[in-house]
Amino acid sequence: MTNIQHITDTTKLNNGIQMPWLGFGVFQTKEGDEVINAVRDALETGYRSIDTAAAYGNETGVGTAIKQSGVSRDELFVTTKVWNSNQGYDTTLRAFDESRKKLGLDVIDLYLIHWPVKGKYKDTWKAMEKLYRDGSVRAIGVSNFHVHHLNDLLENSEVVPAVNQIELHPLLSQVELRNFCQQKGIQVEAWSPLIAGKHNLPVLDELAKKYHKSPAQIILRWDLQHGIVTIPKSIHTERIRENANVFDFTLSDEDVQRLDGLNRNERTGADPDNFNF
Repeated sequence: MTNIQHITDTTKLNNGIQMPWLGFGVFQTKEGDEVINAVRDALETGYRSIDTAAAYGNETGVGTAIKQSGVSRDELFVTTKVWNSNQGYDTTLRAFDESRKKLGLDVIDLYLIHWPVKGKYKDTWKAMEKLYRDGSVRAIGVSNFHVHHLNDLLENSEVVPAVNQIELHPLLSQVELRNFCQQKGIQVEAWSPLIAGKHNLPVLDELAKKYHKSPAQIILRWDLQHGIVTIPKSIHTERIRENANVFDFTLSDEDVQRLDGLNRNERTGADPDNFNF
């Protein structure tokens, strides 16, 4: 079990770059004041990792919030992703430039392939390897890749992905994929860690009472103790703060195992083997 005790604690990626264990996601957060205020609140709370994507349509707002925050650039870890319609070698390079301009950053900390688009993700990866070699990104990785996608990518890639960001929560614990990534030195990162807010499970309520925490905090602590980077999202200041308040307690091994036992292989999002966007 991983012992993570502070919001600034980091994991060392396979290229030596440090990435915060807890990040702030902005999926479905509206461009403009909504995302600017949410990111500002997150940074004021102490989050230093912000996860966005071209597809979220809010990179400009994220960049504005970062600029206005006064937080030093070298304290921040910013992730964005290339969208499916921009995959391919030249289009990925152009999409990256667009994202970088919107964010107002010279260097992106982590750039991800958003989904494994068949017939395109290998060319996309070649472009990302170029961006990495050129120093435009500090680390490159993937999102929503199954084991067979990773094996296919690794066959003729020069750089092993630093991160695989996947849907992961107690109802979809992805143990086989997590074990594979660990063997290959790929850091697993959870999106939708809070089961899209559908965490009305009796065991979560029971553990929330036991530890004097919310069900969401119990899940986030479960992630961290498993060595999973996690990126909860919210636009509400109180919830943003609550989600960051997970460093003053530790789940017992027995309680971690009880949460492990909730797995139903149940997705809130699309299956990476069967998506049409």
